[in-house]
Amino acid sequence: MTEAGERTDAPEYAVVIPTLGRPSLSVTLKALADAKGPAPRRIVLVDDRPLDDCTALPADIPSELAPLVEIAPGCSAGPAAARNIGWRAAPEPWTVFLDDDVVPGPTWADDLAADLAVVGPDTAGVQARITVPLPPDRRPTDWERTTAGLAAARWITADMAYRRAALEAVGGFDERFPRAFREDADLALRIMAAGWRLEAGSRRTVHPVRPADRWVSVRTQAGNADDVLMAKVHGRGWWARADAPRGRLPRHLAVTAAGAAALLGAVAGRRRTAAAGALLWLAGTAEFALARIRPGPRTPDEIATMAVTSAVIPAVATGHWLAGLVRHRSAAASGRATTAPAGNLWHV
Repeated sequence: MTEAGERTDAPEYAVVIPTLGRPSLSVTLKALADAKGPAPRRIVLVDDRPLDDCTALPADIPSELAPLVEIAPGCSAGPAAARNIGWRAAPEPWTVFLDDDVVPGPTWADDLAADLAVVGPDTAGVQARITVPLPPDRRPTDWERTTAGLAAARWITADMAYRRAALEAVGGFDERFPRAFREDADLALRIMAAGWRLEAGSRRTVHPVRPADRWVSVRTQAGNADDVLMAKVHGRGWWARADAPRGRLPRHLAVTAAGAAALLGAVAGRRRTAAAGALLWLAGTAEFALARIRPGPRTPDEIATMAVTSAVIPAVATGHWLAGLVRHRSAAASGRATTAPAGNLWHV
């Protein structure tokens, strides 16, 4: 990466990367070091591991980036809080948020400079073009297809540059979003509601499919609680404004209700109710499983995974949705939680 002083139009920007210390962080930093173009003024790594984990952040920091790197404790507060800590520690006019498992392209820094050079004063953010590599020799699995959806997602912080003034104007990320899910869409909607523009840039970043076990699709259902918060803050029409897919929650609710009717009917000795509920539950589960199996590689392991998780997901999704209704019953746009300004930064 060349020095920013080599070109007069070089933007003043910082890079913020929340991390749990995954091995992919070293790959991200290596790609940043290799990228052609003006270097950032600083790189803030927000170590979001638990505070009682006193081990050094496991990352290979390239020598050319070492003078730029600062590490801040995130205290396991989640990615929204970690990003707030990061951008508040960086006084530069622009902050580029990266995930710790992305690979910026070989001309990333030059392309970023070009992206920021052409935007007007009312532009708050510029998104990168995300590519998710998929296997060339077979159909993608369910998890690979889910990750591939990031390529078309709007305003995701896998690689998103924000003007610091815009972040200050809206208070940054809403820390009531505890996962890496919807916190970026929420920020984008609030920034646009404040009169700013968001644009797509030219720089390219690869988002590999990270390894996952067969239960990953079940764990991701926790996001249904975050969708409740989105509706509370932005209204029922937030899906369209964020250009987000609606998902299958209505069907999951129906399938879960059918399963509950079958169980209650059996307990109450109402055979017809139990049989009708069981039949509807089985039909809904089979439809869901087939919808996930058809586009995939259809290997025995993938079919088994889809069959088992499709039976579990509707009830899990419903449970998270109900928990979200309870947790966020009094949520409002003015109730955003934020961290204190960042402190305890140290250089590597």
